Amino acid sequence: MQSLKSKIILGLIVHRHLFRFQLQNKPFDPSIEGIHALRDRTEKGGKMFGKLPKDAMIVPLSINEQYAEWIKLPTNNSQKAMLYFHGGMYLIGSAESHRQHVIKFVSGSSINALVFNYRLAPEHPFPAALDDALAAYDLLLNEGFHPSNIVFAGDSAGGGLCLATLLAIKAKGIALPSCAAVLSPWTDLARTGKSYQTNERKCVSPIGCAENASILYAANNDLRNPFVSPLYGDLKGLPPLHISAGGNEILLDDSIQFAQKARAAGVDVTLRVDKGMCHCYPAFSNLFKEAKLAMDEICLHLKKHVGL
Repeated sequence: MQSLKSKIILGLIVHRHLFRFQLQNKPFDPSIEGIHALRDRTEKGGKMFGKLPKDAMIVPLSINEQYAEWIKLPTNNSQKAMLYFHGGMYLIGSAESHRQHVIKFVSGSSINALVFNYRLAPEHPFPAALDDALAAYDLLLNEGFHPSNIVFAGDSAGGGLCLATLLAIKAKGIALPSCAAVLSPWTDLARTGKSYQTNERKCVSPIGCAENASILYAANNDLRNPFVSPLYGDLKGLPPLHISAGGNEILLDDSIQFAQKARAAGVDVTLRVDKGMCHCYPAFSNLFKEAKLAMDEICLHLKKHVGL
């Protein structure tokens, strides 16, 4: 049964428009001005809520001419590494805006995280983000991290990019990381799942965001290109996966369909769907029990596959 605390918190998020004295949430604004405004709000929000533990260390660097940073804790195993793919519809978000989320993975798994910025659409459509992700993985390998000591994690569009990067690594014949964990991954930019309609009014995401962001990111490429939408890829040979999704989000079927196809291809998949939960709900692990239980399970998955 869903906890009362989660019902209250998620209810406030879904109906946040009421605090602005609006009858309904404004639909997604796909104009460049609207996207830039959303980027600004995302970065300001990340700085407001992005406080880290006193012993956490931020180590900046550059990958493919994009900002990146290590988030480290002194007690973590320095031989292990997490490559984290931030979310944001491929249009917004950054390493800095996601610090408050990534530190939960770093603390719970005892694995330091490399979080990288990737070029954003519409200025830089596919394959820019994928190229930047591959460069980030190359950096870890060149720094001496063995693939068996590397894990991938990501949320939303970052979760989709994470899975697409696994497919691209496999296609290049490069050794894959030990495992991956994705929160509410965007696996199908063609939006064929029924949850895009059935959960539209329940989801915390702005109405119209998926329709517009998919076109802006894919540009002139096929929405069913496996490196755009990993649901359409050959999933055989992927490492163990943990996939979580909320019962009330538009991307619910993206997770379910990907998990089903991966299992049919022989991949070790853990799929966690919690009723009543929102998009990327494990990121709220400090607020209510369903999110904490999910985050604990995710971190155990990551630790298990790097031998911690």
